[in-house]
Amino acid sequence: MLRSIQALPARWSLMAALGASFSVLLYLLPGPARSQAAEATDRTLSPYFVVDQATPGVDALPLKSTQVDVKVSGVIADVRVTQRYRNEGSTPIEARYVFPASTRAAVTAMSMRVGDRVVQAQIREKQAARREYQGARREGKTASLLEQHRPNVFQMSIANVMPGDEIAVDLRYSETIVPTDGVYRFVFPTVVGPRYNGAPGRESHQPEPWIAQPTLRAGVPAKAAFGMTVEVSAPVPVQELSSPTHRLNVAGGERSVRASLAPSVEHADRDVVLEYRLAGREIASGVLLHEGQEENFFLAMIEPPARVPNAAIVPREYVFVLDVSGSMHGFPIETAKSLLRGLVANLRPTDTFNIIPFAGGYSKLAPQSLPATKENVDAAARFINAQRGSGSTELLAALRTALAIPSDSERARSFVVITDGYVSIEKEAMDLVRANLGTANVFAFGIGSSVNRHLIEGLARAGRGESFVVLNAGTAAVEADRFRAYIEAPVLTRIRIAFRGFDAYDVDPPQVPDLFAQRPIVLSGKFRGAPSGSIEIDGMTATGAFHRSIDVAAAGAGRREAAALATLWARSRIATLGDYQKLVNDSAAAQEITALGLKYGLLTDYTSFIAVDQVVRNPTGQQTSVDQPQVLPAGVSELAVGPVPSTPEPEFLSMTLAAGGLVWWLRRRRGREQPHAH
Repeated sequence: MLRSIQALPARWSLMAALGASFSVLLYLLPGPARSQAAEATDRTLSPYFVVDQATPGVDALPLKSTQVDVKVSGVIADVRVTQRYRNEGSTPIEARYVFPASTRAAVTAMSMRVGDRVVQAQIREKQAARREYQGARREGKTASLLEQHRPNVFQMSIANVMPGDEIAVDLRYSETIVPTDGVYRFVFPTVVGPRYNGAPGRESHQPEPWIAQPTLRAGVPAKAAFGMTVEVSAPVPVQELSSPTHRLNVAGGERSVRASLAPSVEHADRDVVLEYRLAGREIASGVLLHEGQEENFFLAMIEPPARVPNAAIVPREYVFVLDVSGSMHGFPIETAKSLLRGLVANLRPTDTFNIIPFAGGYSKLAPQSLPATKENVDAAARFINAQRGSGSTELLAALRTALAIPSDSERARSFVVITDGYVSIEKEAMDLVRANLGTANVFAFGIGSSVNRHLIEGLARAGRGESFVVLNAGTAAVEADRFRAYIEAPVLTRIRIAFRGFDAYDVDPPQVPDLFAQRPIVLSGKFRGAPSGSIEIDGMTATGAFHRSIDVAAAGAGRREAAALATLWARSRIATLGDYQKLVNDSAAAQEITALGLKYGLLTDYTSFIAVDQVVRNPTGQQTSVDQPQVLPAGVSELAVGPVPSTPEPEFLSMTLAAGGLVWWLRRRRGREQPHAH
């Protein structure tokens, strides 16, 4: 490059240098400024900041409100989500909106209301649904298409929304609520955090168009109001219904408690988390049954043994994998560092540890894990404090490096991943963990108000560990204490399940992982014949062997009204297939997921809901496509939007050196060309 510049006139050489310098300066700009400067660039890979310059006559914000109504009965939550779209412009539009969902949601129904007409959606194979939607769009019919990009990320598309139209779309889903340490927790995500789509040429590069969504600037509230009502009913009094994330209005009696959030744009930038306990703080256990015309289903919740302090804890090795990318800038990285400092400071002297921070590249505290001596812990604290949140999010390379660290066969090994999960390679990361673990466990900490729970929970399931979510800085110490308690004394290990006189099949999960949390063992499946016999559970606690037997007929008496068990079983089966298979290379798994989605009427990666109003309302079919912008999650920096360099990344270093060399060469040449003073 320098040789070709030398052949040019000095004026052109200077212009070339200025152009190169401007490119480097643009790269050095902070994320918000650089994203504005790059408005005209290709947006197919990354989220981008929305420009508030709508085309005249086009309503750029068609989503006006989201209302969520939740009814919890026992351990099953039935949820209705109503999205209201209104075209306040003068031009027909197609409204598109990417929104989050619960990782356990079994979406079973959708309807669309246009004026006085209500259209019930049908489940279709994904590509067939998309073709039907595109056909209706061209023909001028109002149509809605609901697609799944992740188990916790959906996209709604509504074609031919005419000026003045108000269209309401209702979604229905169910999920199970399993208590942990006696606390029942319901989570409703409100925003999809910006995802890193990978850099071209890198292993993590998985370009997906939905990720290139418009995002509002930091501090700009959502443009659509969000409201929620929740009713919790239980056979025993409900206690301590509250939310660590939102201010609730709570009312009702002992066995039926209601909570609500009045519609507001201020609620929509973080997960809504509701927590409650039942009287006596006991964990309910038993069997739910549903006897259908063709298939029978069961859901068993087996109370775990009490946690027993372990006096003879074996030495452990901890490998901490810390996300220091741009999306972690600010509150998330400071909270993660506080969490990690607390975890390292409380290791036993007999433990060993290592730390691998990662962004676009990665580093290591040491080539091999170090003993948790005071000197090493102090060095680790300095290493942690030096980390800054910037750059891209190359998770796979960091995980592979962690897994390759030489292990000590005399130690129990645990990997601890600390991240917000804003990546698009969830399946690849889970498969990497599952394929390389051996005798280790993986624990995942999600940091932030709207983390990617699909990745956080999936890594823990694949690694037979536990997941934690640190919502704010104040809960970091609490979650660190919970983690230490889980690691030191697992509740139940070497779990074996047997069915005696109860003809169960298609049981999910097929293998029950070690139980670290104080939560029930949950099994779902099908059964043949009468609900009789028993479910036998064996395992090992800190003090010895554990055995429990559940009489199916007695435990399931009076609990046969749970018609949602069929879809919940299918959703669990789909989640297992999705977590534990590389679906891009596994056509058999993809076919099974498609068949399950079509048979049980479920939204999946391969099935979608489509609703078409047969009235032709826009004969020309001409319309403007509008992407509803996302609010930036609370506590997340603008550095999360678009690729941003971090200090150790090789691309940034190479550009800086090249620019410096070019400037040096030009100065040297100009010095040679100037006449010498006499």
